[in-house]
This record gives sequence, structure tokens and C-alpha cells, in this order.
Amino acid sequence: MDTSAARQAILNRIRRAQGRPEQPASGERQAADDYLAQHARGPMPDIGTDVVARFREQALRMSDTVSEVAASAQVPAEVAAYLDGIAVARRAIAWRTLSGLPWREAGMEVECRPPSNDDLVGITGAFCAIAETGTLMLLSGPDTWSSASLLPETHVAILPASRIVASMEDAFALARSERGGLPRAVNFISGPSRTGDIEQTIVLGAHGPYRVHVILVRDE
Repeated sequence: MDTSAARQAILNRIRRAQGRPEQPASGERQAADDYLAQHARGPMPDIGTDVVARFREQALRMSDTVSEVAASAQVPAEVAAYLDGIAVARRAIAWRTLSGLPWREAGMEVECRPPSNDDLVGITGAFCAIAETGTLMLLSGPDTWSSASLLPETHVAILPASRIVASMEDAFALARSERGGLPRAVNFISGPSRTGDIEQTIVLGAHGPYRVHVILVRDE
């Protein structure tokens, strides 16, 4: 469901209540950018210089599984091997941005579309990842559906190693520099869905995927 019109209507009402025009002026946007640029970051933890190793360590701590390939062309075979290992059929939905990978040659049945209730595996990319916490940052778009990482029981994320940044501050800075602004939905994924509501016992898959598997691609 597209809620962008309702969102814009709410923002317009807020701006009217503040005595501002519905559309921000260019000077207003520049003032916000200047404000951000003038304020230094707070203290940052020392995570070392190897952000890939740190991401892997933290992702595993968050109950992800992680594997690695040398090139993106090897991703479909790696996905097939992972699904075989967990006894799940080689069928999945995927972001349209991944349609060019050799899925059929690897014995994978992949449809590039948003998921339905019957889809058990969702394959996505990632805008970037945060080494400090082992977190994936996903941005929604016409070809990168948020539901692909939320509805299926198994989420497979394809992550170029070059897209791993040190901190969340770095992730937002990267989004501003490359996109100019944020899309309708930004999802931060730190491991499988979980809850501890019942007797403080952690249960995975409570509100989303039971599994998150990250495939690191070294050449991108």
C-alpha cells in the first residue's frame, strides 16, 4: 500500500500550523544542511580499521549467518547452496535490481517481484551496512521493495564489501551524498526478527524473518 500521499498531507498540515508554505524553500533546505555541517559528531567507539571483519563479527553476534563470494556472478550458486543447507526449496522472490544475476544457471527459481504470503525466501541487496553494529541499511524504491526483507521467513541479503561503513552516522552521510535525501522507507536490519515478551525468553521470527543470511561480495 502506497502511503506517500497520506504522509505528505500530514507534513503539509504541520507546516501550515507553523505558518510555513507547504513546500520547503531552497533556502530552508540549505539552512538545514548548514546546521548539520556545523555540528561535530559525538564520541565514536574504536572499531578498528577492518570494517568487513567487524561487520561479520557483529552480524554473527546478532544471529545472522554470513558467507562470502569473490564476485557477484557467484551469488546465485551461493544462495542455492545456502538453501540446500537449511532444507528450503530453491525458490525465491528478489529485488528487480538483482534480475541480471545468473539465477537459472544455478538451479534457482527466482521471480523479481514483491512477496506474497506463500513466498518463503526473499533476496535483497543493501544500500550499505554498518560495521559497528552488524546492521544492514535498506532503502525502499520502485525496484527495492521493503516487504522483500520483512515478509518471507528467510531473508538473504547480498552485500558488496565496499558498501560497509563504520557507523550509523556514516550510513546517513552516505545516503545524503548519494541520494540527496531519504526515500519513503529506510529499514535497519540487525539479525532475524526476535522478541523476549514471554518470560524474557528470546524467540526468533516473531515479527519477521526467522533467518537472515548475508552474502558478502568482495569485488564490489
